[in-house]
Amino acid sequence: MGIICNLVFVIWCLISVTSLLAQDNDIDFTLDVNSATVSLPKIFKPDIDLSGRGLHRSTSWPQGLAAPEVLDAWQKDLGFTGAYRLQYNLWEIHERAKDKLQQDKLLASYEDIMKKISDAGGVVILDIFGTPAGLGKALDKKSPPLDLRAFKELIKDYIRELSCNKKYNIWYEVWTAPDLDDFFLGRKQEYLAIYRAVAESIIELEAETKINIPVGGPGVSWWFQNCDSNSIITPERSLIYDLIKYCYRYHLPLDFITWHAYSTDPKVEFEVTRYNKTSVALVRDWLTYFNFQGDTPLIIDEWNYDSGANLLPARADNANICASYIPARLKNMQETGLDYQLFFSLEDFQNNRENVERNTGIFSFDAEAAEYKGGAKSIYNVFKMLSSLRKDMFTQPKINDDFTGAIATKQEDAITMLFYNYIDPYLSRNYLSRNIAILNDAERKILLGLVKTEKIEKIISREMDVVSLRGASGRLKAMLKKAQELNDKAKSAKSSVRKVNLSIKNLEGSYIYQRYAVDSNCSFNCRFDPLEEKEIKGPDVYQETLTLSAYSVQMIILKKKPPEESPPPAEQQTTTQPENNATEAKK
Repeated sequence: MGIICNLVFVIWCLISVTSLLAQDNDIDFTLDVNSATVSLPKIFKPDIDLSGRGLHRSTSWPQGLAAPEVLDAWQKDLGFTGAYRLQYNLWEIHERAKDKLQQDKLLASYEDIMKKISDAGGVVILDIFGTPAGLGKALDKKSPPLDLRAFKELIKDYIRELSCNKKYNIWYEVWTAPDLDDFFLGRKQEYLAIYRAVAESIIELEAETKINIPVGGPGVSWWFQNCDSNSIITPERSLIYDLIKYCYRYHLPLDFITWHAYSTDPKVEFEVTRYNKTSVALVRDWLTYFNFQGDTPLIIDEWNYDSGANLLPARADNANICASYIPARLKNMQETGLDYQLFFSLEDFQNNRENVERNTGIFSFDAEAAEYKGGAKSIYNVFKMLSSLRKDMFTQPKINDDFTGAIATKQEDAITMLFYNYIDPYLSRNYLSRNIAILNDAERKILLGLVKTEKIEKIISREMDVVSLRGASGRLKAMLKKAQELNDKAKSAKSSVRKVNLSIKNLEGSYIYQRYAVDSNCSFNCRFDPLEEKEIKGPDVYQETLTLSAYSVQMIILKKKPPEESPPPAEQQTTTQPENNATEAKK
């Protein structure tokens, strides 16, 4: 009997501990609809780079632009009211000069997209790149121009036509990834000379037409990169810094700054420099130091869920992983003070002439099909969720959690709340990477040595004791222990669900409630329909518990129900009744 009692007691303890752990894992989210709001930051707009495919059968369609069917679907569902990057390939355009009809059709295809965006009130970020044959120092479209005067006049003609004559709303970005040999074969001074040619063309056109024409760059592959090689340890050697200094020296306009940032880390914008500042804060310091506006727009013009491979299941069969990453990354971008972002890309790249296959797209396609055959990944539904956010964002409450977060907005008689649960599969490594710049040379050498010998994985998984590391400082050991803790948390989070105890206060009247979800249940061609729909009434506090599986996103929309029409007053009914009776009697 005693053994049975003890066994019952042990089981009861285990159940109690499990219950307590589950409660500790829960998140309380209480939203007062009357609390303070700010205008929804533009970083949350569903802005994208319109690239895709990489190879079209029709030579009159830009080869790096997504298929017309995909662009039409986006315009129908989301519109073109935000910022959209369009890659303007000068080399490709001039290759069509041998067939003037084809070249005109190609230019018309570019302009058709620019016009649609401009007419909708959106912004075209036109990335100018690709040196036409005959203008380069080498017979390569990645070559810097040999004759800068001829290049400048060429660029000036295009800008005059698009911005001055057609008056499209265009921001001109000078080149893309000039720090990579795959995109540019020149050096720093050659890139800066190209920028000067474009900027001076714009200065002259602005003087002629009094039209404001924004120009910026440099679109490097990471914010601290330059045309040689660089790391976060010496950000002052970056091409961004050199461009700011160069524009100051030659009195050139610099209306916005761009760079790329592919990662699996949603907090990558929080990486710390040796100046104890984030990249955003440091770039703004550089701008003000050289007498530019501190609020000059900073734009990440290419980003995606990326671990270094061209083809990732997390962007295809397991697209819910990338989908859940998107709001997590955007929330952190907003908190660091970035102004704009453009997700790369609208459509996958497959079977192109450069033999590059990348499934970075929101849409996939069948490259072998003669007619268009493709479809949206579940990633697309997250962009639809972003487009459903309202114009004002609540400043409270905030979720302080490593994996789960929320964005809550309102507008007139509607409230939209978006919840996400994303677990970085490389959480520990990314944490160390974000903080490597604060280590001294000796500490950094030890850490890099651990990475090269793959001992870092044994430390993170606790197969190797941090205490046993020879020569490691207390600060480095503390970082490694933190990495171990984060790894433990990530493993637990992947195998469990998160519960959000949602409470909404001060709801007045009746609301139509709709709940949407993106999770592992669907990867391709997922319908964007509410999983749940009901009517709720105020003014009592509305409460429910949301269950978020790993790598999922849920959105709740509350739309105020219009008041029902009341029946006519009783007095009116009694006065009209005798008249009806009298009429019947006459009949």
